[in-house]
Order: sequence, then C-alpha cells, then structure tokens
Amino acid sequence: MLVVNPGAGSGQGDFSGAASPSRPARIPGTADHGGLMNLADAYLDTAAQAVTLLDAPEVATAWAKSSALAEMTVGGLAGHLGYQVFSVTSALQEPLSKEAPIPLLEHYARAAWIDAPLDGEVNSGIRANGEDIASGGPQALLERARATLAEQKAALPPVRDDRVVFMPQTGWALSLDDFLVTRMMELAVHMDDLAVSVGIAAPELSAAAFDPVLTLLAGLAARRHGQAALLRALARVERAPAAINAL
Repeated sequence: MLVVNPGAGSGQGDFSGAASPSRPARIPGTADHGGLMNLADAYLDTAAQAVTLLDAPEVATAWAKSSALAEMTVGGLAGHLGYQVFSVTSALQEPLSKEAPIPLLEHYARAAWIDAPLDGEVNSGIRANGEDIASGGPQALLERARATLAEQKAALPPVRDDRVVFMPQTGWALSLDDFLVTRMMELAVHMDDLAVSVGIAAPELSAAAFDPVLTLLAGLAARRHGQAALLRALARVERAPAAINAL
C-alpha cells in the first residue's frame, strides 16, 4: 500500500522545530486517555498495537514463511507494518511545507499503487522495501519499532494540528491529521494481514482509531462502487453486491 519516504535510518529524529500548542481533544476514545483522544493519540495507540503484534512469538517463528499476501514473506509483511510507524518520523523530519494540502480522498485518487498490478513496479518496490526493512530479523525490527514509537510518544502530541506534511515522492501534501489517518488505515489493514498470516487474532482498534479508518475506507468503497452498492452491502443483504472493497 502507500509508500512514504522509507527513512533507512533508525527511525529516530529531531522534532524540536515542530513544537507548539497541543492539539484539541475531539474524538471519543478510551478511558485511559480521559475519555477523549485526538488523532495523534489515536495513531500512537494503533502504532503501539502494531509494535505489540511484532513482538508476538508466532511472528518470529514464521518469519521466512509466506504471508497471507501474495509474494510477500511474513518478515517482509512485518517490515511493511513497521514502515508505517517509521514513515511518521520521516514525514515530520521534512522541512515545514508551504504547499496547500489536498483532500484525503484526492490523495488516494492520485496514488500510483491503487489498482497497480501485483507484479508491477510499484507493488514490487513495496515488497522489496518491506523485505529490506526486515532484513535484520525480527528482534532488530522490534527494537527499531519500539524506539521509534517511544520517541513519537514524546514528540508527536505537541506538533501543531495545522501542520502540513509534504510527501516528496508524490509531489503533494496532506494535513498532518489526514496523514495520520492514512497511517492508521495502513496499520489496521496490515495488522490483520500479519495476524492472519501467523494464525493469531488481529488487534481490536480503539474507537478513536477505528472511526476515521472506517470513514476513509467507506469513502473509498463508495467512490469505487457507488453509494447504492455500499448502502446495500451494509443494510440490505438481499441486494448486497458481491464485492464492496475499498482498495
């Protein structure tokens, strides 16, 4: 799925230039966040779930085996999952952008990987990047993911909620909030892929993470299949289409 500035280093960086007043809490969330979570908190919760999944012994045991995704090993899929966390650090290390952010659904309308063939350049590159990230083995990936998440827990909450993230590999920008929604969607989908690959239960997202992910996927599904198809799939089983995939 979406590739954003791989960041071959440790995943750690200096966020000092991004500090400013905290984001306003506005999304219903879990009690340990005082009942409210913003998108940064929701992303951090989801990233923590991904790190926990990477620590599952079943992942290390199956590292070199084929995953649930075609032509991708469990290790490569774990690397791609970890990449979703690393990409947030990479994005925040980009210079402050003056580019106007595009809408979230427009981002996916432009994305090269949408409907790209499995053996095409884009998907081949995504698989190769995942395998490269995982090349040090499960423990190295886990340690890098833990270190990156620890830094982000301190650095991300103070970042301005109007921050714009420019993605040089695409040539356009998203608001930070929209960028974090893309990361949560990727984390949610690939946590399920990885859990299925190794025969364990997929993590349950918090409401604060699941709501924007579901909204994004519903929007993409409606754009692909039409509103009537989506409504029927959700509310009228007798008229439900055979497929309602968002991606």
